[in-house]
Amino acid sequence: MTTMRPTPLFVAASLLLLWACSKDSPSQAPPASGLQPDTAGSSGQGAAGEAPGGASGSGTSAGVGGTMVGSGGTGAAGESVGGGGAGGEEVPPGCEIPAQQGEFYALSAESLEQLDPIPMCTYRGKVVMIVNVASKCGYTPQYAPLQKLYDTYREKGFVVLGFPCAQFAGQEFQDDKDIAQFCTETYGITFPMFTRIDVNGPNEHPIYTWLKAQPGGAGDIPWNFTKFLLGRDGKLLKRIPTDTSPDAPHVVKLIEEALAAAP
Repeated sequence: MTTMRPTPLFVAASLLLLWACSKDSPSQAPPASGLQPDTAGSSGQGAAGEAPGGASGSGTSAGVGGTMVGSGGTGAAGESVGGGGAGGEEVPPGCEIPAQQGEFYALSAESLEQLDPIPMCTYRGKVVMIVNVASKCGYTPQYAPLQKLYDTYREKGFVVLGFPCAQFAGQEFQDDKDIAQFCTETYGITFPMFTRIDVNGPNEHPIYTWLKAQPGGAGDIPWNFTKFLLGRDGKLLKRIPTDTSPDAPHVVKLIEEALAAAP
């Protein structure tokens, strides 16, 4: 009986078919949630086409999928101190300059839902409004003017940082997912939001300890939606009371003057 030997062409085709069948299909990255930290850079100039929450159309992203150490090491109580990434970790824009102990830029906070530590040096050179927010408060409608301010001045270097807090009559959700859902579905919030914190007492967040230690910032937070405005140099410009709308004329004037100032 004559034995049929496979031709080289047949062998090559069979090997190609086996390779194609065994090759894993590329996995898709999970969709990014909203309310992510705005890391468009330290110059304060946003780029057209930036995605909600801060992913920049120019190629700069927030690095939400992994931990970002923007200062070469993590200090105590949520502080991140230094100036360079370690072990190949990405250094966020604005964090190339070493942060000095005691500066706003030496602090960090965990982002809403993602719980990535976000160094405040990410916002170097920007005008920053920090607000302790709540979802079930009589002042909750201030979310709307806060978002409008962010939309209006973002490309000029303005950012709002929201810190949910339930210390005042329990007016915030327990779960970050509920907070994020409320913010996006009710007010279309796209500015950076952080995980729920305390703003007073023994467990208060280091950012609020720092804010209240600054000239003009002293005293416990009395209620939700107390606002702190920082200049491009990272120094406190004004503490704004709860009952003052963030888009009050004198507040808008302060923001515009701060944006016009050099870092």
